[in-house]
Amino acid sequence: MKPVLAVNMKTYSSAFGEGARRLARDAARVAREVDVRVILVAPLINASSLAGVYGDVYIQHTDPVDLGAHTGYTPVEAAAAEGLRGVMVNHSEHKVTYRHLQAVVSKARSLGLEVLACADTPEEAAAAALLRPSMVALEPPELIGTGIPVSQAKPEVITRGVEAVARVAPGVAVLAGAGITAGEDARRAVELGAQGVLVASAVMKAKDPHGKMLELAEAMAKL
Repeated sequence: MKPVLAVNMKTYSSAFGEGARRLARDAARVAREVDVRVILVAPLINASSLAGVYGDVYIQHTDPVDLGAHTGYTPVEAAAAEGLRGVMVNHSEHKVTYRHLQAVVSKARSLGLEVLACADTPEEAAAAALLRPSMVALEPPELIGTGIPVSQAKPEVITRGVEAVARVAPGVAVLAGAGITAGEDARRAVELGAQGVLVASAVMKAKDPHGKMLELAEAMAKL
């Protein structure tokens, strides 16, 4: 499995309109230029349109409801119908119950969708991995958006998380997130055992998003 650079677009201004389409084109360029997988985790409102620009798009959240009378919810089937590659669930800014996570992972797997399950701690990462998502992203919430990289401030969180996941679900990849802003941060995360990184503001607030994604990707590809 090649290193993974997952970019959570959140709801930054550049996550919508022409900025979002430009980011999708930039992600496609980086994926061609470097032997790293680039995933865009997009808002519900434009995820499907971005998937028409770049093929590796996840949606930021889905709900454990069936298609039907569920106003304001997003069934997993909707992500599949719109041609998305996968779904993210349980981000620290949108926490869900374990039962919710279990239902989403099960439904997504049955539909051939990938799942990126987020976790705040190594213990939560191991619990999520028991459900066999495609990947688990370990992000200490206190470091998210701070610019203080988990790979430098709390490297033991990554190593403990990787070990915990490997014990219960070998083959489930672990991504490191929170405060990852530079190539050195991403490189260190991979050296600590992560399969890649989940980033947001480092790319979404960058003056040159393509350059920032390229920097992060190249740092991981060189290992």
